[in-house]
Amino acid sequence: MPTRNIQEFELDTKPLKKTTKQKFSDFFYNEESGAFMGRTPESWGKLLLFYFIFYSVLASLFFICLATFLQHFINPRVPRLQQDYSLIGSSPGLGFRPLPPDVRSTLIWYKGTGYESYKYWEDQLIEFLSDYKKKGQTAGTGQNIFNCGFKNPPGPGQVCDVDIRGWEPCIEENHFNYHKSAPCIFLKLNKIYGWRPEFYNETSSLPEDMPEDLQSQIRNITDYNRDYANMVWVSCHGETPADRENIGPIRYIPYPGFPGYFYPYNNAEGYMSPLVAVHLIRPKTGIVINIECRAWARNIQYNRKDRLGVVHFELMLE
Repeated sequence: MPTRNIQEFELDTKPLKKTTKQKFSDFFYNEESGAFMGRTPESWGKLLLFYFIFYSVLASLFFICLATFLQHFINPRVPRLQQDYSLIGSSPGLGFRPLPPDVRSTLIWYKGTGYESYKYWEDQLIEFLSDYKKKGQTAGTGQNIFNCGFKNPPGPGQVCDVDIRGWEPCIEENHFNYHKSAPCIFLKLNKIYGWRPEFYNETSSLPEDMPEDLQSQIRNITDYNRDYANMVWVSCHGETPADRENIGPIRYIPYPGFPGYFYPYNNAEGYMSPLVAVHLIRPKTGIVINIECRAWARNIQYNRKDRLGVVHFELMLE
C-alpha cells in the first residue's frame, strides 16, 4: 500500500496580546532582556557618560566666557572704551554751577539782595557742594582722602581733598555772596578716565590767545615756584567788548585753575573733582552779561560749537 509523504507545516502563532499593565511593567523592567525603562544597563551607562562629558564641557565654556566678560567688560571702575575710543573723547569740557531750573537755559538771574530772589541759586550750590562738606560721613568716602599739595601728590589708592571751607566769600555761611550782588560761580572740569593734562608751565611757550592777566599770573607763580605752574588754568571773560566792560573784576578761588595733582582721574573710591570758585566782584546790574570760561592745557581742545574746553553762561542782576 503506497504511503503518502506527510509534510508538516509550522504555523505562525500569533503572540498573546499584552495588557496595559504588563506593558507598563515591562517598560520599567523587562525580565527577558534585563532592560530598565527601555534601556539595558550598558546603554544607560553610555548615555549618562555622554551627557556628563557634554554638560561638563558646556559648563566649563560658560564659566570661562563669564570670567573673561567680567574681567574685561564689566569692571565697575574701569570703562571698556577710554578717551579717543569713548563717546566723550579725550578733551574735557567745563561745567558750571548753579544751574538754571530750565535745562535749556544758561541764565543766572535774580533781583538784587532779596533772599527769596536768590534762594534758588543758593540752594542749588548747597546741594552741589554737600558731598564736599560731608566727606568721611558717607560710606565709601573719607577713608583714603589725602591732603595733597604740589610737592605732595597722592599715593596709590589715595584721593586728594577739596577743602572748600576757606573759600570766602564763596561759602554757604556767606550765601555765596549772592546777597551782595557779587555772586560766586563754581567751575568743574568734566571727568575723563585716565586723562593727564599737559600743562602750560613754560612762560616762553604760552599761547598767544591766552589773556594777558592769566599770562602774568603764570609768570609770577612760575617765578615763585615752578611746581605751582602745573595747573589746568582757567580764565573767564565777557564775550563782547560790552560784556567785558560790564563783567567787572574777577577773582578765582583758591587758584585760577585746577591743580595738576588731581590727575589722572582713575575713578578711585571717594574721588571729588577739583573746583574753582569764580567771584564776580562788581558785575553791572540791569543788563545781561554773556560770560565765557575756558580751561587751558596743551591737550584740551577749544571749540565753542562742541563745547570742548569751554563753558558759556549769562548773568543778570536787577
